[in-house]
Amino acid sequence: MTTFDDREHAFEAKFAHDEEMQFKAQARCNKMLGLWAAGLMGKTGDEADAYAKTVVIADFEEAGHEDVVRKVEADLDGLADADTIRAKMAELLPEAKAQIMGEAG
Repeated sequence: MTTFDDREHAFEAKFAHDEEMQFKAQARCNKMLGLWAAGLMGKTGDEADAYAKTVVIADFEEAGHEDVVRKVEADLDGLADADTIRAKMAELLPEAKAQIMGEAG
């Protein structure tokens, strides 16, 4: 194998790893968002965890994160608007990434 091939394979492996970490961080962020929203709705314990899972699953409906925003906004029924939800997501994503990186290390 040539040095170029080695470098290409290393680049592909790093890209795949980075994509996997981003996916995991976004899923963690969505779970954290779900737990936050569950708290606003008065859900605790297993009920809050179950709701958070529905938020994670909602992200698979379409590309991007607006599907999550729409779901949470509808579920909160006026307790938080879309901009507040997006701001919360932006706040939680770095924390989720840090948790994932801590687990990976």
